[in-house]
Amino acid sequence: MGAIAVNPSLLTEVVKAAEDLGYDSVWTGEHMCLPAPRVRPSPLEPTEPLLDPMPALTWAGAFTSKILLGTGVLLLPQRNPVALAKEVASVDVLTGGRFLLGIGVGYLEPEFRAVGVPLEHRGKRTDEYLAAMQALWSMDAPAYHGEFVSFEGVDAYPRPTRREGPPVVIGGHSPAAYRRTVRFADEWFGFATDIEQTKVSLAGLAEAQQRHGLGRAKGRLTISVTPPMAATPQMVDDYAAIGVDRLNLNMRGRDRDAYLSFLEQNAPAKLVR
Repeated sequence: MGAIAVNPSLLTEVVKAAEDLGYDSVWTGEHMCLPAPRVRPSPLEPTEPLLDPMPALTWAGAFTSKILLGTGVLLLPQRNPVALAKEVASVDVLTGGRFLLGIGVGYLEPEFRAVGVPLEHRGKRTDEYLAAMQALWSMDAPAYHGEFVSFEGVDAYPRPTRREGPPVVIGGHSPAAYRRTVRFADEWFGFATDIEQTKVSLAGLAEAQQRHGLGRAKGRLTISVTPPMAATPQMVDDYAAIGVDRLNLNMRGRDRDAYLSFLEQNAPAKLVR
């Protein structure tokens, strides 16, 4: 949601319009901080206004009733898993079970350093944190013991609306991300991936599934992609033909009229044939 989110009235208007126009979901990503000055591979200028996704999505959920609310993606190894489990359960309960937990491992070393978490072993840390959160949500007597997080003799309520927690969406284009997805996720998310790149990722997911099976998804993984190009009905058809279930469009605009115009022009009724 970017700059939209720091204008409460505009955020409210945009999410209500998206729901009225039949959009499936709204998503927001996160960076707790960004390198200053900007250096590669940082995706944004350090002055880009980015709200924490949890209160931003809670706000969006308060003014809507049906649209799903996703983090695309939240940088899990930078978070405290016990605190985040509480936040996720709270947002999920307050929004009536509409929360989608999209997670990634992150890649900006200055950001990791600033939050006091080493960049190395972030993949293993991600796996442990997710397992620990799910233990807090689903176990009668929550307990988890790993290298990076360990607890027992505690509990946390409210629990999420589903015993297993909200749907888990994992982003990333590496073999490790594909393995993590088929073992621990309901959905996979590819950011800024064109048709050919998406085909490569789908092949990687299929190979990982052959090797590890599906540990959480029921039947098949849901596939979401943010395309790097403007949306057209033909583009939607092309992605659907290779097995993509959802397109997370990267909304751009400079003011209220531009944002609302984007929503109108890209409404599902106009793009899905």
